[in-house]
Amino acid sequence: MGCCTGRCTLVFLCTLQLLAALERQIFDFLGFQWAPILGNFLHIIVVILGLFGTLQYRPRYIVVYSVWTALWVTWNVFIICFYLEVGGLSKETDLMTFNISMHRSWWREHGPGCIRRVVRPSAPGILEDFSYVSVTGCIMDFQYLEVIHSAIQILLSLVGFVYACYVISVFMEEEDSCKY
Repeated sequence: MGCCTGRCTLVFLCTLQLLAALERQIFDFLGFQWAPILGNFLHIIVVILGLFGTLQYRPRYIVVYSVWTALWVTWNVFIICFYLEVGGLSKETDLMTFNISMHRSWWREHGPGCIRRVVRPSAPGILEDFSYVSVTGCIMDFQYLEVIHSAIQILLSLVGFVYACYVISVFMEEEDSCKY
């Protein structure tokens, strides 16, 4: 097979997906968002499985990858709806942390151009480590950065799904032609 085949393209797409998922995983860890961390972890495992299946001519692994990409698109559409507050969802809830903590998106306080100011409580009896964080001057609001991350994931997954289906069909044709 030449280097411009569907197989080579799928390897490239899986590599891009892996890099994008690792980048997203890092920022979700910084924000202690446990639901996206779990989803990213599963995504990384399945993308590695799809990469392995593509390199080793294992169509069953690529089928698992293609089914997962459909689920991954659904998850990312939910993330977009969550941050844009569509359908009664609110980005102010602790849904992404499984209601365990009050952490939010890392981009909320550390986005491009954001000036973060910590105000310590002055009232006696309030814990010393509790503080109010004021964020001003952001070039782009954090929810739009999260939406951009999800949109990139959706785009990579949709293209990956198409190429995975193509590679599966090519592998099956090669298997059928080798039987005779």
